[in-house]
Amino acid sequence: MSSVHLQPHGLVDDNPPPALKELSKGIYAYVQLDGSWGLNNPGFIVGSKGVFLIDTCFTERRSKALKAAIESVTDRPVRTMLNTHHHGDHTWGNYLFPETTIISHRLTREETIQTGLASKAFFPTGNFGDVEVEPAFITYEDKLTAWVDDLRVEIEFLGPAHTTNDSIAWIPDRKLLFSGDLVFNHCTPFIVQGSLVGHLRALQRLRALQPEIVVSGHGDVCGPEGIENGVAYLQFVQDSAQKAWDAGLTPFEAAQKTELGRFGEWHEKERFVANLHRAYSEIRGEPLGMPLSLVNVMEEMIIMNDGQPLRCLA
Repeated sequence: MSSVHLQPHGLVDDNPPPALKELSKGIYAYVQLDGSWGLNNPGFIVGSKGVFLIDTCFTERRSKALKAAIESVTDRPVRTMLNTHHHGDHTWGNYLFPETTIISHRLTREETIQTGLASKAFFPTGNFGDVEVEPAFITYEDKLTAWVDDLRVEIEFLGPAHTTNDSIAWIPDRKLLFSGDLVFNHCTPFIVQGSLVGHLRALQRLRALQPEIVVSGHGDVCGPEGIENGVAYLQFVQDSAQKAWDAGLTPFEAAQKTELGRFGEWHEKERFVANLHRAYSEIRGEPLGMPLSLVNVMEEMIIMNDGQPLRCLA
């Protein structure tokens, strides 16, 4: 694996700067550490005639920096793009690739259109620039195969999990997985718009693939241990929620009382209260992925974050 740290124009405040990592011949991860709110990991595969891109970034400047990183290794056009889910940190740079065919799950397109740019309001410190909503215009239902020359990319729907509409890109010949936000590497998972049960089920599917390299949605590139850490955290949430429910506590009260142990070392630990809300929804027997009140959840996360706005370095 080779790695180059980038310091493109407009991102001089990054610490550390984005890193472009060649994980296998022609396959790259664009890693934005520390993986906190808005700092996701796109990736791309360089073929003989064009580039297959997986996700864009949260802001105009970050997506332009991603575009420059691609151009630093090839002059071939970005012909095809996959959005792994609808969140803005994976889709709001789509508009900067106007000649690219954008693919997503049907629900990803629907959620991208429905939510628009609304989540800007939750991140008052974000430097978004002139981002625009550009949803996918090719959609699929369960599985889809893309080809980069003779390299097979298996796209599979695994929602509801992190959201209702998660996709992965699996490259079996290289044992390499682009997990989207099904894997957070040493970052706290966030399932309030998805499903706890569904996310655990999705991680079991990732286990079954037996990847050797995992490009997590947030945090550094990892191996299968990233999947195992996610399983452990979500089981912790599930167990904590059941105990708190049985004790008659609200999710917020439970979050205040629960010791996170090793998971307290991961950043965005305020997400625990949001995840408890999702766990409670499933204990009540509500449909997986049923919409919850984001405004209420965000307010509780801010309180759990010592009353400070959510930390967004995008």
